[in-house]
Amino acid sequence: MVQVLAVIQVLISIALCSLILLHSGRDTGLGGMGFTPASQGGTHIVERNLTRLTIVVAIFFVANCIALFHALK
Repeated sequence: MVQVLAVIQVLISIALCSLILLHSGRDTGLGGMGFTPASQGGTHIVERNLTRLTIVVAIFFVANCIALFHALK
């Protein structure tokens, strides 16, 4: 069970790092790659969905950390 949780943790970590790297400052990240129209000042729906996905993956990361902690106890 610990090995399965450890592999899942590595995969979630890679996904979370990738998602965080997609977030960047103004004019970079997804917005700088052309997904955000220049006329729109706020966050585009793609940016909001990326934020939501990042939060969900972060919650899975924390939950898996807790599961690993209890599995190793």
